[in-house]
Amino acid sequence: MNPPAPPTVPERLFPTAKADARLGNQPTAVPQTEHPAYRLAFQDPDFLLREDLRPVRFQLELLKPELLLAEADIHSTFVFYGSARIPSPEEVPAVEAAADTPEKQAVAARLAEKARYYEVARDLARLVSTHCEAGERCFTVCSGGGPSIMEAANRGAWEVGAPSLGMNIVLPHEQVPNPYVTPGLSFQFHYFALRKMHFLMRAKAVAVFPGGFGTFDELFELLTLVQTGKVAPLPILLYGRGFWNRVVNFEALAEEGVIARHDLKLFHFVETAEEGWAIVRAHYGL
Repeated sequence: MNPPAPPTVPERLFPTAKADARLGNQPTAVPQTEHPAYRLAFQDPDFLLREDLRPVRFQLELLKPELLLAEADIHSTFVFYGSARIPSPEEVPAVEAAADTPEKQAVAARLAEKARYYEVARDLARLVSTHCEAGERCFTVCSGGGPSIMEAANRGAWEVGAPSLGMNIVLPHEQVPNPYVTPGLSFQFHYFALRKMHFLMRAKAVAVFPGGFGTFDELFELLTLVQTGKVAPLPILLYGRGFWNRVVNFEALAEEGVIARHDLKLFHFVETAEEGWAIVRAHYGL
């Protein structure tokens, strides 16, 4: 006769939150259970969206991508910033055709000239995405998840079979992730501050292409963080010396004494994917 099997120790004593949530969604319909006060707190959107719950929403928006990126084994990223308006080479004819005034035609011509940066970003993403051994996650491409330069970055990673991140932000006009972002690594943020943190928490290098207010915002915040020692120095690549010297007089900032002369060494002007990748490789001794 076999001895009785020893009692098994349950993996957990309490039910999971998911199991409790299912029970909580099936209450007996009485006036008390139909009032919003009876909802489970974590299933009550009206409660979670209260003004005084903002600190909790900050925490959740920091924590969700952090946990999912850790589970996906994403420990380092190569961040791409740049305009959402620069066309791909295929889109140039449509941009030029839509320009119906001399002023718009001049703008269209400038945007068409910048279309080459779409291909540079795409090439750079291919280079950095093929650096690591199979199965490793290093220099994972990370973009804002939108069109133009962001799309080019995610597209380059996708073309070599590598995962890439997209970090979209809720805007008044609809923003849809570009089709090349890895679905499980596509995030949406409400708070710009939390999105900025996630851009840089894993960043090992940053490529900044011609862009507008959003690009300037990200670039100058990054330069400030490095300048003040809040983050360790890392390769910051400014693509398009002609563009950047036209829209920002970096030399004048040093001459006016509002930055130090050595602050001009925080970034590198580059033009090609190979040139930028060489700077990153040299920085890390790869």
